[in-house]
Amino acid sequence: MADLQGHVIACLHAGKLAFLAILVSGGIVLQILACALFNNWWPMLTALMYVLLPMPLLFFAGSDTSSLLSESGNSWVDATKFLTGASSIGSIAIPAILKHAGVIGWGALAMELSSYFIFVLAIICYIMMNGDDNGYSMF
Repeated sequence: MADLQGHVIACLHAGKLAFLAILVSGGIVLQILACALFNNWWPMLTALMYVLLPMPLLFFAGSDTSSLLSESGNSWVDATKFLTGASSIGSIAIPAILKHAGVIGWGALAMELSSYFIFVLAIICYIMMNGDDNGYSMF
């Protein structure tokens, strides 16, 4: 029976990982649909921000991600927080600026922002999943 418990736990971990994959896939589909349905590929500029978003974390934070959630006196961690926040705001600002300029419509804006919030939800779920002692880690 002890072996059955291990199988159940492994199934639950696989379910969490599958849920994360579904969230990220849904975000990517909304990103592409915002461009394809309205025959305007300008909203794809937001994908550039999605690529730039984790770069400060990879370059400056290293494997010590616990310092990102607390107040620190380290200037590299502060620079990481600033650059990540700027990239995150850029992911919202680019579609808003494109809408204000009249380049995209309301539907594309709604899909872009929905895609962003689905990606944020996936990141929050990953962080919560990473907090459990289940063997998953950031690196």
